[in-house]
Amino acid sequence: MSALFSFAAGRRAVMAGAALALIAAVSLPAMAQDAAKKSLKIGATAGSNYDLLQKGILPQLEKKGYQIKLIEFNDYVQPNLALSDGSLDANFFQHRAYFDQFTSDRKLALTAVVQGPVAPMGVYSKKHKTLADIQNGAKVALPNDPSNLARALLVLQQAGLVKVKEGVNPARISELDLAANPHKLKFLALDAAQLPRVLEDADYVVVNGNFAVSSGLKLSEAVVLENTPDQYLNVVAVKTGNEKSAWAQDLAAAYRSPEFKAVVDSQFPGYAKPAFLK
Repeated sequence: MSALFSFAAGRRAVMAGAALALIAAVSLPAMAQDAAKKSLKIGATAGSNYDLLQKGILPQLEKKGYQIKLIEFNDYVQPNLALSDGSLDANFFQHRAYFDQFTSDRKLALTAVVQGPVAPMGVYSKKHKTLADIQNGAKVALPNDPSNLARALLVLQQAGLVKVKEGVNPARISELDLAANPHKLKFLALDAAQLPRVLEDADYVVVNGNFAVSSGLKLSEAVVLENTPDQYLNVVAVKTGNEKSAWAQDLAAAYRSPEFKAVVDSQFPGYAKPAFLK
């Protein structure tokens, strides 16, 4: 019995040692691969988000030996789907409120690694220079995705045009959640990228900052410019599991760097920024 027990114990020890060796053999190449990953695909929406990457982030990463391919998108759906399926390594286009809602609704395993600047949402018009002459029944175009629709209605509340009911989830506000609409504004919800195209038709258009900039509008031309809360600052997202990789940490560090702050301050005036860039 003693010899048999000794043989079994020895056999288990050999098997355990082999298992540990196998784990090490698998883990070490994976870690080495992570450390050696120097080719990244990063997605961004057209306009300011793409420009911030190109002017403020790429030069830093290239100095560290990375090869970066920027991929431009013109909608708010595909960048997260591409990140989830592995077509992208990271993206930079969405604010935190949208990110939380989209990933929850689509059940995507994505992680935000750092916040970045965002061009504030604004109310624009080619028919009116101020809100002082707003007429009853004025047509107001808004983004149609839920989180940006809610954001736009909060901008209109900031401007004193509507009042939102108390206690409503700020990420889920819709026209049905208005306590007051004294001017009986008529709302037209459209894809966010299309909003600058209806400036000739609507009285006022509430446009996301990046699409305003990409269409040639200037932030200084806005009739009202958003006081941007932190939940509407953009985030850099990666696939969950990659957030602690060397390349993801280098990407996050680039956003926190003095070099990036200098680019934002000099070339993107008026942008809302996280505290570490102020």
